Amino acid sequence: MSSMRGLVQFIADLRNARARELEEKRINKEMANIRQKFKDSNLSGYQKKKYVCKLLYIYILGWNIDFGHLEALNLIASNKFSEKQIGYLAISLLLNENHDLINLVLNSIRKDLNDPNELYNCLALHAIANVGGKEMAESLSSDVHRLLVSPVSKPFVKKKAALTLLRLYRKYPHSVHEEWADRIASILSDQDLGVVTSVASLVLALAQDKPDLYKQCYGRAVFRLKAILLDHQIHPDYLYYKVPNPWLQVKLMRLLQYYPASDDPDVAVSLVDVLQFILVAAAEPSRNVQQSNAQNAVLFEAINLAIHIDVSASLMDRIVSKLGVFISSRETNLRYLGLDAMAHLAARTEDLSPIRAHQTTILNSLRDRDISVRRKGLDLLYSMCGYQNAATIVAELLKYLEVADYAIREDMVIKIAILTEKHAMEYKWYIDTILKLISVAGEYVSDEVWQRAVQIVINNEELQPYAAHTLLQYLKGPTYYEAMVKIGGYVLGEFGHLIADTQGCTPIEQFLALQDKFPSCSAFTKALLLSTYIKFVNLFPEIKLQLVQVFQSYSQSLDSELQQRACEYLILASLPSDDLLRTVCDEMPPFPERTSALLSRIHEKQGKGEDRRTWYIGGKAGATDTEALIEGF
Repeated sequence: MSSMRGLVQFIADLRNARARELEEKRINKEMANIRQKFKDSNLSGYQKKKYVCKLLYIYILGWNIDFGHLEALNLIASNKFSEKQIGYLAISLLLNENHDLINLVLNSIRKDLNDPNELYNCLALHAIANVGGKEMAESLSSDVHRLLVSPVSKPFVKKKAALTLLRLYRKYPHSVHEEWADRIASILSDQDLGVVTSVASLVLALAQDKPDLYKQCYGRAVFRLKAILLDHQIHPDYLYYKVPNPWLQVKLMRLLQYYPASDDPDVAVSLVDVLQFILVAAAEPSRNVQQSNAQNAVLFEAINLAIHIDVSASLMDRIVSKLGVFISSRETNLRYLGLDAMAHLAARTEDLSPIRAHQTTILNSLRDRDISVRRKGLDLLYSMCGYQNAATIVAELLKYLEVADYAIREDMVIKIAILTEKHAMEYKWYIDTILKLISVAGEYVSDEVWQRAVQIVINNEELQPYAAHTLLQYLKGPTYYEAMVKIGGYVLGEFGHLIADTQGCTPIEQFLALQDKFPSCSAFTKALLLSTYIKFVNLFPEIKLQLVQVFQSYSQSLDSELQQRACEYLILASLPSDDLLRTVCDEMPPFPERTSALLSRIHEKQGKGEDRRTWYIGGKAGATDTEALIEGF
């Protein structure tokens, strides 16, 4: 490029332009000149290359290019490497997968893929990876695969072919055929670690979608890790600050987590030896930042793998001890990764006592200065909570909820509601906690939370009087949130009669507590309260006059839903006989057992992502949607 004096001078002119108007003027002049030159059919390859380079520079500056594409495509067919290189650079920048000219370049790319010149192979692979498209995937994926598995392909060509095939697979999975699985998997045993690293990325993507086809990779990955770490079969070029090829180690251990533990004793023993070696090596922290980062990357992936295969108790104790050090670290990244790994462990193990030994430190993570650490601390507390420590953890979460970031409050509310329900040992504690949660969180309480509380109250007869009485006391207070009015209206409408003879809970007092909040509620809540009032008509005839007045008032409402509901309830309350009223307002039957909407919402959030190594926070019990929550009731 340095020999193209015209190009160098053009770039210098643009850089020296003191105003955008001057730059635009120079560019327009040059584009007019190039357009005129391209009309000459006798242009040499060098001249085409020079003018295409100028167009590319103009395009990179942000200006639109509406000509020159065909000249760039012609350069690809050139026999000179420098011209072919500029042609491929041009199509990589100027074309996309939906461009009309893609079909014109396919034959040239296929020719370069089959050329004995490795540099031409690499240029073609770069173009396929950058432009992609359905046509390229369908037409050229077989040629890319041939370069990958060919015994005569150079290592640098194989690396690029693997990454190109990965790019095509991510957009068009059908471009990688199932019959290629054995050949692709065999490359994990290649002598060149660079090739193995590239192919490991491809196998990671393929094994997630089709694990059965690539299960043979399990043993190959274990023995490759053993060769690198225990047998020291590694070239010095792949030592990164004394850590042997950390990228490949991480990829292979991540691949192993897509499969259950191996039944082959040789493979199982080799894997445990590898994990022990990594843990011992991590016991000697380095002062060098790069070396420490590489060691920690390998260590955390090894911990996740150890948790996945459920290693021996002695090794697990060492892992928990190491994680305890990490969650107390001064480095934010280490605290986050330590909490994440510990949450993973809590979701997989039966014995949570080693993790609960660090409960104070984990609770302190809720007040970390980094919100990502706070989120991960919340996940871990959710996973490690049980009957023994539920009261402590829920109390701390409620205390923190009052000052928590707005971005994390909704997630906290759902988790607190699940823990309260799941680990409640007595009715009083459940009601007190869930109502305190609603009173603290307010507008962050989703409908699933209060609706789930209503289901539990309806399904547990012993809970109903206490729930109605406690809700009435909250509604009498000066401050309230609409979620409290919703649950209060529903519960009092069903079970208000159970406390009607209690001092301070008379029918008129129940009505006034709700009516005091009525004007400031949303239309949905007002509609719910109107339904409560018609149930009051059935339960408490002595306050029928006050209730009918409300129906009469809202029968003229501008809101069509409120108006229709008030009119219907007014007619129902005015009937001469109460038979229909009693039938309509009969007590709600118990709800059938079904999946908790709260658990479903938690799992829905976690289930999204490219990595299929999904584990649900909340421990082994929390990983099953069908489990009945209120176990203690």
